[in-house]
Amino acid sequence: MTKKNFDQKVKRTKKLHKAIKINLKRRTIIVDDKLVYNKEVPIPSWIELSIIDVCNRSCSFCPKADPKVAPNTYQKMSMLLIEKLTNDLKKINYQGSVTLCGYGEPMLHKGVFEITRKLAEASYVEVVTNGDTLKPQSISKLYNSNVNKLLISLYDGPKQVEKFKKMAKEAKVPDDFVILRDRWHGADKDYGLKLTNRTGTIDIGNQDKLGTFTYCNYPSYSVLIDWNGDVFLCPQDWQRRITTGNIMQEDFFDIWTGKAITKYRKNLLEGKRCDSPCTECNAEGTILGKKHAEEWRKIYKIS
Repeated sequence: MTKKNFDQKVKRTKKLHKAIKINLKRRTIIVDDKLVYNKEVPIPSWIELSIIDVCNRSCSFCPKADPKVAPNTYQKMSMLLIEKLTNDLKKINYQGSVTLCGYGEPMLHKGVFEITRKLAEASYVEVVTNGDTLKPQSISKLYNSNVNKLLISLYDGPKQVEKFKKMAKEAKVPDDFVILRDRWHGADKDYGLKLTNRTGTIDIGNQDKLGTFTYCNYPSYSVLIDWNGDVFLCPQDWQRRITTGNIMQEDFFDIWTGKAITKYRKNLLEGKRCDSPCTECNAEGTILGKKHAEEWRKIYKIS
């Protein structure tokens, strides 16, 4: 029997921007370096945390640009929820990353330093920000709150590079603590991003057509947790259509192995984007999480 090609490599019409290659390399090390198991099943290695539902910017390639789709609600995550998540992750010996980004700008949450310090008890911690609120003091405080990486997306042009390099130097943090990501490019360079339609929400730039990719590893290695504890399949679901559970009501591991996410995980490992929101998604879902996907296929006996 011929082995299936789960990666679905297709020829790109545009080369991946250098910044995207660097970002994928960094994430690959975190996601695919090693598998960690609990009760004989692989646990995730990437959790995106949306700690506040507001952004001070309105980028054309982001659903936040349309208040009808992704309005700023100003809702924010509580420390009670952070403590519950941290304890749940400790129980399963979590060794992946918790990345603060999601549906809003994390640095707008006044408790971000307390949040990162708590999460660092159980996880590698990253913060993704547009940098608008940053000062040398806040960069230093993030570092001293046990954040591992601070990723700053630069939307206003190359002039920002020197600005944030100077800021990091004044903060006296290690050279590799701050990662600057050039996002100032125009539509001809996909804005420096790997554009997706965010499950039918965004139609901008030169995107892959629906149906180009059918297999997807997202629910095999990652989830997104919203401000209120709702657990979503992946960061592509900007309309928050499918909740697989809530960590204030269940243990994280029970949600990870529950019926809701299992249904989607199985279908996507078989190349079936047959349920909403996956039917509207054009994301290439097999770039990361290959080892996790292989293990789940063995568990589900998918050949």
